Amino acid sequence: MVSVLSDSAAIMVGLTCLIAPLAGQGGRFSARLDVVNHFAPLWLVGAVLSLGYGLAFAAPSARLVLVGLGLAGVLAAAALMAPELMRPIRPNVSVNAPQQIKLIQFNAWDENADVGATADWVAAQQPDLVLMQEVEAPIRRAMISRGFHYLRGMQRTAIFSRAQPTFAPFQIPQRDWAILPSFTRATFPSPGGAYSVVSAHLDWPTRRDQAAQMAVLAEILDHYPTDRLILAGDFNLTPWSFTLRRFDVRVGMERRDRALFSWPVRLFPKAPLSWPLALLPIDHLYAGEAWRTVSIRRGPRLGSDHYPIVVQLALTR
Repeated sequence: MVSVLSDSAAIMVGLTCLIAPLAGQGGRFSARLDVVNHFAPLWLVGAVLSLGYGLAFAAPSARLVLVGLGLAGVLAAAALMAPELMRPIRPNVSVNAPQQIKLIQFNAWDENADVGATADWVAAQQPDLVLMQEVEAPIRRAMISRGFHYLRGMQRTAIFSRAQPTFAPFQIPQRDWAILPSFTRATFPSPGGAYSVVSAHLDWPTRRDQAAQMAVLAEILDHYPTDRLILAGDFNLTPWSFTLRRFDVRVGMERRDRALFSWPVRLFPKAPLSWPLALLPIDHLYAGEAWRTVSIRRGPRLGSDHYPIVVQLALTR
């Protein structure tokens, strides 16, 4: 009886982890179906587990079904993840490359569990720029007190910098204000000429506003020379989704992160333990052709529900 129940449970897991990524292929034309693609690693793990159970523990009558479901599920989930893992990214340049900047992409979380330690860690990295989302008064004051210039954006998005920023040279049409994403923009001087930075925070893909926000964000980016532009933020989109792949093409800049899992660190601000494993790579950084990547890495667990992303870029022209 126990064997029958466990075999049945394994078949249900295998069936779910096959149907979900197959349905996710519909994300090419449906935003609702694309939502299931964000969990592609989960479908892959579930398919592997059902395959392993089928080979090692299943009754002979269920083994063939489980092996077939497991193999098919692995292939279906891998088909969603492979484009991200295989897409070409220009190789990193030397740590000795000239004209480098260091920036941190970080959703600080409006319920940050340890603002002081978070700001201390950020300052200790000596970044030139911090592109931050969910900026509330405590983290804003903490960053300013540590010597950063503060540039306020829309809806709790900010850019903190060591150099004094300048403002964007164009006006956003009034008709777009109602559907603007949370974002901040700034321009900074450099020896070879100015460069611009945009920090953004998009809604979850389950909300209809996200598509409009992405369209308006892309239009805003069109006002800047793409060559020297940097865009980073919490997009609430994983690279397994067709939505983010389309945005990659639309903005015309190379996304420098690859499957860098950044959420969640914790689910509740006062929880005694942090979440053991980040499940979704939803924080991203794009940079134009003039920028070469020196390094990109995930930072430590802090008071936020996101990991910070630490990026070193070199301006090559």
